[in-house]
Amino acid sequence: MTLRNVGLVLLAGVCVMTLSCGTRGTGGTSTAAKRPKVAFVTNNPEEFWTIVEAGCRKAEAETGVEVIFRRPSQGDSAVQKEIIDTLINQGVEAIAVSVIDPVNQTDYLNEIASKVKLLAVDNDAPNSKRLAYIGTDNYSAGRAVGKLIKEVMPEGGVIAMFVGQMEALNARQRRQGVIDEIAGRPAPPDPNNFTPSPDGEVHGKYRFHNRTYLDQPEGAGRAKENAVNCLTELADEPNVCMVGLWAYNPPAILSALRDRNKVGKVKVVAFDEMEATLDGIRDGEIYATVVQQPFLFGYQSVKTMAELVRNPDAARTLNPQQYVPYRIIMKEAGPAKDGEPPREAVEEFRQELRRLTGKG
Repeated sequence: MTLRNVGLVLLAGVCVMTLSCGTRGTGGTSTAAKRPKVAFVTNNPEEFWTIVEAGCRKAEAETGVEVIFRRPSQGDSAVQKEIIDTLINQGVEAIAVSVIDPVNQTDYLNEIASKVKLLAVDNDAPNSKRLAYIGTDNYSAGRAVGKLIKEVMPEGGVIAMFVGQMEALNARQRRQGVIDEIAGRPAPPDPNNFTPSPDGEVHGKYRFHNRTYLDQPEGAGRAKENAVNCLTELADEPNVCMVGLWAYNPPAILSALRDRNKVGKVKVVAFDEMEATLDGIRDGEIYATVVQQPFLFGYQSVKTMAELVRNPDAARTLNPQQYVPYRIIMKEAGPAKDGEPPREAVEEFRQELRRLTGKG
């Protein structure tokens, strides 16, 4: 077992703190026959969630619960609500949700939390009655992206950002982290509650484009259209860095660059670990990507839900803010910089990812 794999195992233990995921309830009676139902609901249908589901299935096998995994057909909170309502009617006892619109969904989430054990995973709803958030510190991860932009474009230039929708807290946090890092500003007092910086800000030799490109509810197809439009709008700019902040954005950017014969002429910094993104890093078309650990999102959420439904006292010791560390993937491995994690080689990371998802 490598040191990193040991670290992942330790992290899984730390995240649940004092929870133990056995198959006996508080009365000592086996709960295996009951096979409690728990559910995981994503915020869109994209490939990123395949890795999360692999983590859910591993925890399902270890805990003996039944996991129902659902992806909305699009990033629409109304569609997500229909799925959650159906799951509640099917008798799930706990549910983990990547919340699409935390501000406008809070009342609804509180209603759900009164019926079943509720976790927020990947995208938080901090003002709701969810028992815990399991996922990335997205503001800090956004700052890591900002540092990579400064590395790949040290001479300055225009930065164009792409993300699904600004209703999602993780999107706002990542975008703000990028801007604050470029601007040299401190973090907001409350990274869950801040006024987003406007588009078009100028900070020394860096200028943010006058729009942040959004693509939901359509998703990846719209993301490529946005990238094509950006290339047209910035055609006369000598130095451009395109930044994809949701998993499908970097592949869409890369596809647009290839169509316009702009690969290598426009810098790209990515987020998440789709195969096309990893290929782009290997081939020198994308500088680097900041990745989450979505396998652990799924694994840890199911482990936690299993304990919550079997142990009525488990919520008392549950850590409500469970950050899963992000990682930085580049073509070659390298030392840590500016307090960030060490740089990891893309092909080694790819092999690890394939092992986790059963493809290796």
